[in-house]
Amino acid sequence: MTMPPNPFRPGAGHPPPYLAGREAEKRTFQRLLVQNAITENLVLSGLRGSGKTVLLESFKHLATASGWLWTGTDVNESASIAEGNLATRLCADLAIKTSSIVVAEKQSMAPGFTSAPETLRQGLGFDKLKQVFTETPGLPLDKLKAAIEHGWEALSRAGGGIRGVIFAYDEAQNLADHAEKDQFPLSLLLDAFQSMQRKGLPLMLALAGLPTLYPKLVDSRTYAERMFRSVFLESLSGPETRDAILKPIENNDRIVLAEETVGEIVEMSGGYPYFIQFICREVYDAFTVRSDKGRGGKVPVREIEEKLDTDFFSGRWSLATDRQRELLTIIASLDHCGHEFSISEIVEKSKETPMRPFSASNTSQMLAVLATQGLLYRNRFGKYTFALPMFGGFIRRQMKRE
Repeated sequence: MTMPPNPFRPGAGHPPPYLAGREAEKRTFQRLLVQNAITENLVLSGLRGSGKTVLLESFKHLATASGWLWTGTDVNESASIAEGNLATRLCADLAIKTSSIVVAEKQSMAPGFTSAPETLRQGLGFDKLKQVFTETPGLPLDKLKAAIEHGWEALSRAGGGIRGVIFAYDEAQNLADHAEKDQFPLSLLLDAFQSMQRKGLPLMLALAGLPTLYPKLVDSRTYAERMFRSVFLESLSGPETRDAILKPIENNDRIVLAEETVGEIVEMSGGYPYFIQFICREVYDAFTVRSDKGRGGKVPVREIEEKLDTDFFSGRWSLATDRQRELLTIIASLDHCGHEFSISEIVEKSKETPMRPFSASNTSQMLAVLATQGLLYRNRFGKYTFALPMFGGFIRRQMKRE
């Protein structure tokens, strides 16, 4: 009998075979969908591997089922370099939804033929929206609002029971202002949507990104605290993790996971969706070649850790200098390194190691650099957290190797 293909799919944004948990987050988003006037937008944040992209995609289905149009993409650094780049991004995304709306018609007769003239229809595509942007007098904010409002007016006239448009952007932590270049694309985005929402236009933002996203929004515009509903993705609970492991194979009689095996995967994954998919894929492949179909099989922990370290952690680790790695090693030796830690705790811990101690100022500077590299982030309470789940365990294993 042919073995069913491996159902587990670790990857960047790949939907799992079963989306476990996240019911509270879905309810929060559904409340945003029924606002009579848009007063709250969505910020979805979490560590890498917590399932932000997958959950955002599931929100898309909820939104479209409720009559909303959904548009957007990943935010790369180039879109946030200048205000004009961001405006181009928004116009291009809106044009995907407006291009089928006919805004002009004209008759065309092919030369040398006596057949009936052909009716040429022009849709409200990107060129038209960008033309509105370019020809509107005033600041970039005035131009962007004019282009988006023009697109929404065309959509609302077209009918079809559209409730509104959601502009959804993943990797939104890449959005930033650049005061040194006199460019403020993040502020432009916030100002434009706040202004249009004050007018009563049903245009909503849904932003997903690393935990640095929400503080960055508030730093740019203090009113962002009142403009967004912030949802932070924690790891899955034990029962939810079990569902993510067992639901995809519940009708698969070619492999059986013993209770001990499931418990090992729950503990090893920490409840993070990416790790669950990664570990389960490896376990599935390992157990399918066993004659007992996995009954009583032991999870190949060491082999999986080696592959996980290579595929998920090593790329980030390679960004750090030797001295930065020493600092990260000290952090990993803290009992609570998987949660929050402070500069003073790092300084004190460094005194207990054979390494050259770290001062408070030196630690602060190095943490700032490590944050820009995506290895950790500073929360609004002045403490720091690893940006990668279970990164401390990787560092400890790496130190043993080295």
